[in-house]
Amino acid sequence: MCSAEPINCFPMLVNILSNTFLRLFNSTARIRVWSEPFYSTQSPEIKSGIFFICLSYMLTLAAGLPPHFAVSSMEDYKVKSM
Repeated sequence: MCSAEPINCFPMLVNILSNTFLRLFNSTARIRVWSEPFYSTQSPEIKSGIFFICLSYMLTLAAGLPPHFAVSSMEDYKVKSM
């Protein structure tokens, strides 16, 4: 009925319970529940914008991490820690 992933199983459980309650009260209506865990965009402009934002963030991190390690090793050298 549903996969082993909890993100897919909860909406199915809600759907089964709600339709069971509707049948108990002799209703002909049905409730449909679906899950879309990730927002999907079809626009290539938005996808390229997200890509460039992530790329610039990663480049900023890549530029900032080596000096952090260099300063850390210089502090170790000054206090003569082994």
